Amino acid sequence: MTTPLPPQILTTSPTQTRLGQLEFTDGVPTQKTAQLVYDNLDFQRGVEAFLSGIPGASLVAMRSGLRKLGPDNGTIAIFETLMDSKSLFLTTNTESVYFFGWLDLKNGPVVVEGPPNVLGVIDDFWFRYISDFGNAGPDKGKGGKYLVVPPDFKGDLPASGYHIVKSATYGNWLVGRGFLQNGSSGPAVASIKAHLRVYPYSQKGNPPQTRFVNTSGMSMNTIHANDVTFYDEVNQIIQEEPAGAYGPDMTGIFRSIGIEKGKPFTPDERMKKILVDAAAVGNATARAIDFANRDKAARIYPDRHWNTPFVGGSYQWLADGARNFDARTMFFYAATVDTPAMAVAMPGVGSQYASSNTDGNGVPFDGAKTYVLHVQPNVPVKDFWSIVLYDTQSRSMLQTDQQFPSVSSQKDLVKNADGSYDVYFGPKAPEGKERNWVQTIPGKSWFTIFRLYGPLAPWFDKSWKLDDIKELASR
Repeated sequence: MTTPLPPQILTTSPTQTRLGQLEFTDGVPTQKTAQLVYDNLDFQRGVEAFLSGIPGASLVAMRSGLRKLGPDNGTIAIFETLMDSKSLFLTTNTESVYFFGWLDLKNGPVVVEGPPNVLGVIDDFWFRYISDFGNAGPDKGKGGKYLVVPPDFKGDLPASGYHIVKSATYGNWLVGRGFLQNGSSGPAVASIKAHLRVYPYSQKGNPPQTRFVNTSGMSMNTIHANDVTFYDEVNQIIQEEPAGAYGPDMTGIFRSIGIEKGKPFTPDERMKKILVDAAAVGNATARAIDFANRDKAARIYPDRHWNTPFVGGSYQWLADGARNFDARTMFFYAATVDTPAMAVAMPGVGSQYASSNTDGNGVPFDGAKTYVLHVQPNVPVKDFWSIVLYDTQSRSMLQTDQQFPSVSSQKDLVKNADGSYDVYFGPKAPEGKERNWVQTIPGKSWFTIFRLYGPLAPWFDKSWKLDDIKELASR
């Protein structure tokens, strides 16, 4: 009673792998080999927990920063004179009147009375889209009441008067942007403060005052950890939110490294050592995906070095039923706010983004060198365009002597005779180019995002293209 065994189903001993030599006794791993592969399995899952946990950890850090300003469900951070480089926020811009708040639904639904003429978004604690409000929302920019409902709510809901949206998590992030008028933030600030209200639905009969905190020029950190304490940030969400809120597969990944709802996260010395290494490799992987991306689909143009943050045009990074995990990591390691309005092509509405991490030769930017970006005439925007520089370490605005590390077509830029612009980046402004210059710091790298507000058809059909950024000497 014997059957010849095909060689491909057999396990030979020893077997040479990247882990070293693996040994078996008639297919049974030795104790040493079993321990080696278990250590590797825990390491792999630690790296995956880092990469897939970035969206949630980012909002843990965001919430931590916001809670220093006041309690949830009624404290709004507003940048009345715009955001500058003192604040550590992932790739924010210098042209919007930002406002942020945290919604906690543990005690029931929360009302958001949205102001008119803003771009507003509510995302859940895993940074998944819940709803737009304002110009891209169901109120169509007129302002309106939104009722954000927790995942386990069993009570009655109003039949009218609210746009009702349900969250899969208790914790939720509220973010919005107002717009400058004739270069002034004042009208947008006044409108937001007059109309934005956040309060528990249970207090709708006598809602408490919403408190606004002017955070312009304030030093605050909203960026997640890149060391082993990252897992403590993720553990906060797992403990606070319904079991399995991130789906069974990812919840299982977190559980496999000891992050489990209702249990303390207390890794032993062996696991601590593995997770220290996993966080370091996870961080390095995220940085490679962001700054040395190998996905050709991320390129806006095949022959240039500009990337799109929404690879495939999906705010969920989905294509044919498959999630592009690297594209999701690329976005959330460097950015915030998830909404379809940022991903889909809507000529004349919203905004579009192009990021560049290297010069025209594919070399990372050097803060000691001077570069130039030639912006072709007739930039396809209904409103305006801007360029902001960011620190590759913090992914926040580059901190220099300039309060705002940016230029914008709303500002007093010098235009060339043909309608084009030359924008300069370097430690010192080229002579006579001060108005078109953004400062950099020797010894520090940087990257940039080109934003188009009210992008028009030539941007989407690529009949208008961005040039690469080039070293000034090589131009």
